[in-house]
Amino acid sequence: MRTRWQTVAGGVAVGLVLTGCAASDRDAEEGASASGGRDTFIFAASSDPASLDPAFASDGESFRIARQIFEGLVGVEPGTADPAPLLAESWEVSEDGLEYTFALKEGVTFHDGTDFDAEAVCFNFDRWNGFTGVLQSESLSYYWQKVNGGFAESDVETLDGTGKYESCEAADPSTAVVTLQSPLPELISALSLPAFSMQSPTALEEYDADGVTGEGDAPVLPEYATGHPTGTGPFVFESWSPGEEVVLSANEDYWGEQGQVRRIVFPIIADATARRQALQAGDIDGYDLVGPADVVALADEGYEIVNRDPFNILYLGMNQANPDLADLRVRQAIAHAINKEALVAQTLPEGTEVATNFVPPVVAGWNEDVTTYEYDPDKARELLAEAGKSDLTLDFNYPTNVSRPYMPTPEQVFTAITADLEAVGITVNPVPDPWNPEYLDKIQGGEDHGLHLLGWTGDYNDTYNFIGVFFGGPSNEWGFENEDLFAAINDARYVADIDEQTAAYEEANAAILDFLPGVPLAHPVPSLAFAPYVQGYPASPVQDEVYNVITFTD
Repeated sequence: MRTRWQTVAGGVAVGLVLTGCAASDRDAEEGASASGGRDTFIFAASSDPASLDPAFASDGESFRIARQIFEGLVGVEPGTADPAPLLAESWEVSEDGLEYTFALKEGVTFHDGTDFDAEAVCFNFDRWNGFTGVLQSESLSYYWQKVNGGFAESDVETLDGTGKYESCEAADPSTAVVTLQSPLPELISALSLPAFSMQSPTALEEYDADGVTGEGDAPVLPEYATGHPTGTGPFVFESWSPGEEVVLSANEDYWGEQGQVRRIVFPIIADATARRQALQAGDIDGYDLVGPADVVALADEGYEIVNRDPFNILYLGMNQANPDLADLRVRQAIAHAINKEALVAQTLPEGTEVATNFVPPVVAGWNEDVTTYEYDPDKARELLAEAGKSDLTLDFNYPTNVSRPYMPTPEQVFTAITADLEAVGITVNPVPDPWNPEYLDKIQGGEDHGLHLLGWTGDYNDTYNFIGVFFGGPSNEWGFENEDLFAAINDARYVADIDEQTAAYEEANAAILDFLPGVPLAHPVPSLAFAPYVQGYPASPVQDEVYNVITFTD
């Protein structure tokens, strides 16, 4: 998930003002509990959600809130990226991979009292597949398009046209049967995404959920997506004050265990320093995307540091639209020039793993036998000389004013890699840009870039969710045409037998590293920080973190 965080204007100053909202929430909370105990969890968000309707979201802050309000047929095994039953207690897949029969949890209702049943499941599937017009834009229905491959009537060019989905039938109230036009082995894992959460058909219709207006990247969301999200989860939407906070309250009719947390407040604090200061001031209970330097300082002060297992990749991209980078020998020289071990030690959080593939080692298809391009400055110089590029100058694009789970300190990573490149005779022309929208638009929207830093946090445990996103077809980011590589990746995606698919992905990963479109650098450890009284935060590599399991100590 390469999320495009919205920015709250004003940096630290606004962040500090917003902690005043959090302080007010804290004051209200401490007198609110009937038992006299703490029951409000205040977690600083880095931006507003893009949408309260998860079907129209692809960003981390929207998903963080969605996971409290909504649930899907499939969840995630705690502490892993592996799928697990949720609203579907079990499922069966036909031998041809075309029919999925879901046995649904009974006695569950949506927040508005609507029954969760097979008819509701089919309503949601048919809704996603029936998006038309502006609803098919990547800024809205990104995940249905990427996973399913298209819509019932596709208005945009997609890989598979109308996609994989064919129909959904309610065999009985507790049995939903989803039929595909062709196999999609990743479907179960993908259904753990918040974008595929079950939503109340009643609320979707009552608040005109599909009534999006506008065009392109600036859609105007309907009332449902701004004020009436309705799911089955442990928390109910209460309010959203854009630029200030989102507030949720306990679902009194939740089918599962409600837990100690009765209210959640997400104050919007864009600046990382302001989030740290708010925690130190006691105005918030925790926050995400803690910088490596702050991890050490906060731990020394007695704050609780919780690390997610790395399920990401930080990489150096090499745009082959640049003729110099189109030469494999130059790309190999760059790979040999980088001291990954030193890069990790100097710039990334403790526990970060050096990367050899573009997927983490826990993902099936990771290949220990890929070409690894060990640190060898002499070899780098030899390759540059062989290519006639001993006096090479390259643009090096990197983002500013951002901290990502896979890249907490981009300026430091840029500085370290620049030193390595200059040590082998490559002259670096620094090209910094603000993250959103300038940096992403430049890297993904055109050819005017050279070397660049970027990365990805996995959405679910499937190899295609990494290498298919990067190398499944031509893109402006990488600037190359390699039909054999594209075919190897996309053919592997649809292999139904898991062992055969794993072998196919291993071969694809080996082919990627031989072709070397970029250099996989590291799998950084994302860190969160909490007040000492916060216990049991359910850290998840895919951020499947629901707050009804959190407890507070005195």
